[in-house]
Amino acid sequence: MNQVNIFPRIAFLGIGLMGRGMAKRLLAAGYSVSVWNRTTEKAQSLVAFGADVAKTAIDAVSFNNQQADIIITMLEAGAAVEQTIQAILPALKKGSILIDMSSTQQGEARRFFQWLSPLGVHFIDAPVSGGVIGAEAGTLAIMAGAEVAAYTQAESVLKVMGNPLRVGEPGTGQLAKLCNQLIVGGTINIVAEALLLAQAGGADPVAVRQALRGGFAESRILEVHGQRMLDRSFMPGGQVKSQAKDMENIQIAARDAGLTLPVTQVVTNAYRALLPVYPAADHSAALLELESKNPGKRLGDKADQLPG
Repeated sequence: MNQVNIFPRIAFLGIGLMGRGMAKRLLAAGYSVSVWNRTTEKAQSLVAFGADVAKTAIDAVSFNNQQADIIITMLEAGAAVEQTIQAILPALKKGSILIDMSSTQQGEARRFFQWLSPLGVHFIDAPVSGGVIGAEAGTLAIMAGAEVAAYTQAESVLKVMGNPLRVGEPGTGQLAKLCNQLIVGGTINIVAEALLLAQAGGADPVAVRQALRGGFAESRILEVHGQRMLDRSFMPGGQVKSQAKDMENIQIAARDAGLTLPVTQVVTNAYRALLPVYPAADHSAALLELESKNPGKRLGDKADQLPG
């Protein structure tokens, strides 16, 4: 049976940089989607693609008195997710599935699951990686923490937006995302150090990056963020404020697990320093923090491209 018929209506709450591309993928796949965003203009941009725009989150969940079967939240942080869930609780029907695709703390995801279970509402924490490019292309890595039955029901919807994988029970999706963000944040900082070292030592950093491609140092970070650093293009895909939040959540998860993670501390400090100055810049602005620690050293001679 076609999954679109099983789930005739989706409510998508949070139309930001990522949410817009994700909602567009669902609309293109033929799903009926009602959308809501605190800034209504962002949601209105999806009308041309067939979305129904709601004035409030609860209206999106019960648009024209049709209760959503799947509710997707893609919001800034756990506090926003909590407020939104509380706002829509009266409209959630038994048997529906709430999929939170935001990046939150593992403890928050577990709490949301505990709230919704007694109401007969399934909860999946399914944070993503892949940035705006992945959201628009439908190639996001989706890490799902879910009960098996709920994941089975939601899997085909998740596949429209990317490549989902169940990693364990509710809460473990957020843990997997934190592992992802630790690798991303750490690697971005290492790539910045490598390219700055190449230039400071007299090599052509463009050629060095190209020479490293295909070897053991190859990575998506070297490919994408390395090029952004060479171009000094810090217009946001992902944002410093998001990475900084994730690094703080990694620290919380590490403490909860009884771990000391020394490299995590170094990377966290780098993003803490960037946050007050370049909150909306791309993650690759880690290069700017590194350069601030090395007066007179700068990668390339292009002008910085930064969000206003």
